[in-house]
Amino acid sequence: MHGKAELMAGLLLELRRGTVVLCVLAKLQRPAYGYNLVGDLAKDGVAVEANTLYPLLRRLESQGLLASAWNTDATKPRKYYATTVLGVEILTELKGHWYSTVQSVNNILEDETICKTN
Repeated sequence: MHGKAELMAGLLLELRRGTVVLCVLAKLQRPAYGYNLVGDLAKDGVAVEANTLYPLLRRLESQGLLASAWNTDATKPRKYYATTVLGVEILTELKGHWYSTVQSVNNILEDETICKTN
């Protein structure tokens, strides 16, 4: 049997998976490198570990939603990612689905007949 904390951690992970993609596409409308993106997301309340973010960035790039370029102007070379035209189109559609889903879920959660506690 699973403990409550373990169960909750798994459920939160499921809940966050798709939202991280949405946040990454939105944030990368302005180019950023991975470490900076981790900090920006955390500052906005979406904590993502680097070992989760970097594979996601590579996957989104392979899907054509992000493009990357190395910046070697500074002392430490950095790979910058940015949302592509296709990425912006997908982001726009995802945002529409997101807002609709949030509204539907809020309606369900706020329904007094369902949420009454004994």
